[in-house]
Amino acid sequence: MLWAHLLAYVTGTVNEELLLRNEYLAAENRILRGQIKGRLLLADGEKATLAEIAHRLGRMALEDVAATAKPDTILGCYRKFIANKFDGSKLRRSIGRPKLDQEAERPPLR
Repeated sequence: MLWAHLLAYVTGTVNEELLLRNEYLAAENRILRGQIKGRLLLADGEKATLAEIAHRLGRMALEDVAATAKPDTILGCYRKFIANKFDGSKLRRSIGRPKLDQEAERPPLR
């Protein structure tokens, strides 16, 4: 049972460190949020990163954490990125015989 106590101690230490890191990041975000005036504009890559993490985090936890936008907005971005990923419109073709250039379609001269 010694290993069980050792495992519990190590897990507790790691968990405590993660809680302290999260507390620090939350405080830092509060301070920075107070300094930002107006709307925060994010690039598509930044939106995709936040949306992916937000999806894994879940709506309930996201409501406590999200500072840049509302949870509905962030999860909406995730749905939009996933929809674009599986869109397939670039692979669609028109139905029927492929079009030929104008010269090939002209009847031959006699």
